[in-house]
Amino acid sequence: MVKGPLGGMKVVEFAGIGPGPMCGMLLADLGAEVLRLDRLVASGLGVERPPHLDLLNRGKRTVSVDLKSAEGVAFARRVVAASDALIEGFRPGTMERLGLGPEVCLAEHPKLVYGRVTGFGQKGPLAQAAGHDLNYIALSGALHAIGREGVAPTPPLNLVGDFGGGGLMLAFGMLAALWRVQRGRPGQVVDAAMVDGAAALLTSMFGLFGAGAHLGERGTNLLDSGAPHYEVYRCADGEYVSIAPIERKFRVLLLERLGLAPDAIDFDDPSRWREYKARLAAIFATRTRAQWCVLLEGSDACFAPVLSPREAHLHPHNRERETFVEIAGVRQPAPAPRFEGTPAALPRPPHSDDAAAFVQLRRWGIDQEEIDALCASGRLRAGAPPRSKGG
Repeated sequence: MVKGPLGGMKVVEFAGIGPGPMCGMLLADLGAEVLRLDRLVASGLGVERPPHLDLLNRGKRTVSVDLKSAEGVAFARRVVAASDALIEGFRPGTMERLGLGPEVCLAEHPKLVYGRVTGFGQKGPLAQAAGHDLNYIALSGALHAIGREGVAPTPPLNLVGDFGGGGLMLAFGMLAALWRVQRGRPGQVVDAAMVDGAAALLTSMFGLFGAGAHLGERGTNLLDSGAPHYEVYRCADGEYVSIAPIERKFRVLLLERLGLAPDAIDFDDPSRWREYKARLAAIFATRTRAQWCVLLEGSDACFAPVLSPREAHLHPHNRERETFVEIAGVRQPAPAPRFEGTPAALPRPPHSDDAAAFVQLRRWGIDQEEIDALCASGRLRAGAPPRSKGG
């Protein structure tokens, strides 16, 4: 029996980079059967890594198909017609030119949810422009707000555009559309643009802008490293800790634990924030990170050590919750969120036994003779295309 709340859902993912694979991983983590259709020849897109470390492909099955041939496109259309949802992240118009656009696919399968994720969206003056996460969050206004005072904006990895505003938003939109299908309504296209998604993540900040509570230059406000009580401090051993006691009662507790009087620092006076930061920095520099953990961790001082990805799994809280798991010898984040009634299974490692994709195809109603004929002609094979040397 398939575990997870999405058990029984069939999803076709056209291979890409960033948000599309992230969306497919999220659905696969929660029990969906995700079949990934890749190119016959590696495209060289993205940051190359060994297939077993391409973790966004965990839990999926992969076949490579020649979408430049009529036979390959016909095969892909039959797979799509057997599925509940489709994920694609190509430049607008690419799927239409392949003969796999939403008009064709929805005509053949009216209940299909057709998920599309791009940087700038399916229409607009920049729709056809190339770009990456950093460009999309720059246009949304998010990048400008991230960074310290007096320096250029800081790229926040590719978490805000690719994965938050892109992959997560696409998964959210597709599940909403699939719920509508379950209510007896037709399928539809879900157009997830990373500019739109990153902007949506800024909604609360726009409320602060409107209230006049976050109008200073970058790095001078409460939540962007301007405030001394929402900051990261260096410890005696060179490691870092974070504090975030925004509420007054939590600030009082922090000061008490630091050996200061409750009114020793007036956190509500932005004109003295730099002075107070220097004072707190001097205090935190007197002990190691481990020593500060003994004094502050678990209290309402709103404290946490700054852990590296290599050590986060060792923290007792993460260990007890199994926030990180090991799959085929590779440590990685566990599926999230958790479901009490339909818990998700531990994902399969990426590209493990992709020959089983043919079994999955047959289960979806694809004829074995067609699979054999396409394999014999070289237009279909199990697994992803071979990586280029050094990839």
